[in-house]
Amino acid sequence: MTARLTSDIWVSAYLTRLRLADIPVFVTRKGDATAGSVLVKLNTLDGQAQAFQRSFDLMSGERAWVVLVEGEEGAVDASLSRQTSFDPDLWIIEVEDRAGRHLLDDPSLA
Repeated sequence: MTARLTSDIWVSAYLTRLRLADIPVFVTRKGDATAGSVLVKLNTLDGQAQAFQRSFDLMSGERAWVVLVEGEEGAVDASLSRQTSFDPDLWIIEVEDRAGRHLLDDPSLA
């Protein structure tokens, strides 16, 4: 059995990694420190955005970040708002990068 990090520790490590890469990042909604789910919004500063959620593949046991919603930033924000209406423990992290970097493709963040 693999030990899992608490949400606040994972978020703290993710924020540090982004800041070390000079990628602006903000916690726009703080969720449950122990077990809150985390959504990551990538704002490319051109009116477009994507939101990512962590997914678990039951067949392989692998965790991966997948796109939850993408498109016009206002529509992505509306979708995230709906998510928070039924999950009060949810974290939302906003990454701002014109080049679309979010570092979620790093295997250590799965």
